Amino acid sequence: MSRAFTKEDDDTEAIAMVGERPVSPHRNLVTPEGLRQIEAEMARLRDELTHAEKAAERVAVATILRDLRYWTARRESAELSEPEPGGDVVRFGMSVTIEDEAGKRKTWKIVGEDEADAAKGSVSHVSPMAQALFGRRVGDVVTVAGREWEVVALG
Repeated sequence: MSRAFTKEDDDTEAIAMVGERPVSPHRNLVTPEGLRQIEAEMARLRDELTHAEKAAERVAVATILRDLRYWTARRESAELSEPEPGGDVVRFGMSVTIEDEAGKRKTWKIVGEDEADAAKGSVSHVSPMAQALFGRRVGDVVTVAGREWEVVALG
């Protein structure tokens, strides 16, 4: 058998092993920082692809190509959204400080799905918390997962 057919079969197998990354059905709202993150990730992956191709690492190439397809789709569907300065209702891109009945405060920035990181204080705009907060003002109370939170500041 020709070596060309074997290589093609190996490439097909490598692609099948990594699968595709699912793309969210929600609007792809992004902050300016989120857009920069997408573009930086695409640049990083292109650089990695060059190295993986030179090393003939088929699974690595397939994984990088899969991730590039994902980030390209996310970049193409990105909708840059910035809140109006001084807005008095919760909108995408804003930071919102909330307080529970015990006086515990949390501040969340509402961002795009790909840039959300709860450990860093950001939540996706499709999260239950963000959905409950949209359109609220300082003093409004929302209930999320059985807990009441009062909006105490917007930024």
